[in-house]
Amino acid sequence: MAKEKTTFTCTECGGTSPRWLGKCPSCGAWNTLIEQVAEAGPGKNRLSTPQGYAGLANAQPVLPLAAIEAQDVARTPSGIDELDRVLGGGIVEGGVVLIGGDPGIGKSTLLLQAMDALQRAGLPTLYVTGEESGAQVALRSRRLGIEGSQVQLLAEIQLEKILATVEATQPAVVVIDSIQTTYSDQLTSAPGSVAQVRECAAHLTRMAKGTGIAVILVGHVTKEGALAGPRVLEHMVDTVLYFEGDTHSQFRLVRAIKNRFGAVNEIGVFAMTEKGLKGVSNPSAIFLSQHSEPVPGSCVMVTLEGTRPMLVEIQALVDSGGPSPRRLSVGLDKDRLAMLLAVLHRHAGVACMDQDVFVNAVGGVRISEPAADLAVMLSITSSLRGKALPRGFLAFGEVGLAGEVRPAPRGQERLKEAAKLGFSVAVVPKANAPKKPIEGLTIHAVERVEEAMDVVRGLSLIHI
Repeated sequence: MAKEKTTFTCTECGGTSPRWLGKCPSCGAWNTLIEQVAEAGPGKNRLSTPQGYAGLANAQPVLPLAAIEAQDVARTPSGIDELDRVLGGGIVEGGVVLIGGDPGIGKSTLLLQAMDALQRAGLPTLYVTGEESGAQVALRSRRLGIEGSQVQLLAEIQLEKILATVEATQPAVVVIDSIQTTYSDQLTSAPGSVAQVRECAAHLTRMAKGTGIAVILVGHVTKEGALAGPRVLEHMVDTVLYFEGDTHSQFRLVRAIKNRFGAVNEIGVFAMTEKGLKGVSNPSAIFLSQHSEPVPGSCVMVTLEGTRPMLVEIQALVDSGGPSPRRLSVGLDKDRLAMLLAVLHRHAGVACMDQDVFVNAVGGVRISEPAADLAVMLSITSSLRGKALPRGFLAFGEVGLAGEVRPAPRGQERLKEAAKLGFSVAVVPKANAPKKPIEGLTIHAVERVEEAMDVVRGLSLIHI
């Protein structure tokens, strides 16, 4: 196939140049020129050709919504329950999944296990690796205890050869490991550049939509945690998954950032073992510290991750600070921590102006919802006074600047999950109080922060 002409376009102003320059000749910005395939003449636009990436769906006549038959998408379970939960039930025919994470966190391991499970279930699979040789992948499969695997393996990084192999073998699921190592022969830039990543992902997406083959793309992340390459990559695919967690920890979290076929912010919890990643069916156990006796500065809350309620322990340490007290939070928003300390001082009379305050969510989980506010404030107060909260105690609720305690969504499910795990006392917003009592759980409904403090003082029989 004849090589197409390329041009360099400025990402700031849209100006073009026939060759790469460090400085854009149109607007003067530095390092903004990226390579693109030049557009052809009329009727020969590369986007409309069979090899292009436009027309992800065939042209259809204009119809009212009522006349279009609604069909549920069929899902194929991957054989790994926690991965299916994050995907929304399984792999969708023609769906494109992007999975990113730090190096060594377990992306390739998880996908190799999933591909083997799908192959044993009767689905033809193809694993394309551009980072490792076939011998290295085979060695990993032996290390994981996968014996006699029939997963088809291709060690290739050129896009055109990959597409030809897919067309010849007709697999049901294809894994590209990774999209940053893949390059198209139509561009002269190096693999991993913005142009190459965008072009290769677009071709693979069109192939998936046109043939019904599910494609899973592996992506690297930057040191800030964002996906390396153009942001348009996340918009192009159907599902975006991110690996979270410390590489030094045994546990890994897979979070759905985007999912057209399921719930977003859904998480799957895995434990890294000698035989690969194993799903954790009861993740609340790993987010709760095992204390023989209640300790000061610890408060349990129920967070909602997607559709799953999970119990997470919030730990706080308040210590005497110097002239400029520190405010540090891990797993929680630090700006929100500063706001909660101001509310705690103004409405509950607990002053921490001269104290260092450290707050941590146990287990490496990241809590973004405001329902953690009440638990954070109670754990800070407990640490400041040096008094532990009662055994079997939990709290959740959003706290406003006026000191009011606002309800959290799906409060009933949170309370039922806590009761199931043996918790006996809960402080919750008044709007989340159940109409029918929950067996084994005593619920104290509060409207303000002051009320929550009074309830805790009465429960503990201590001065908090």
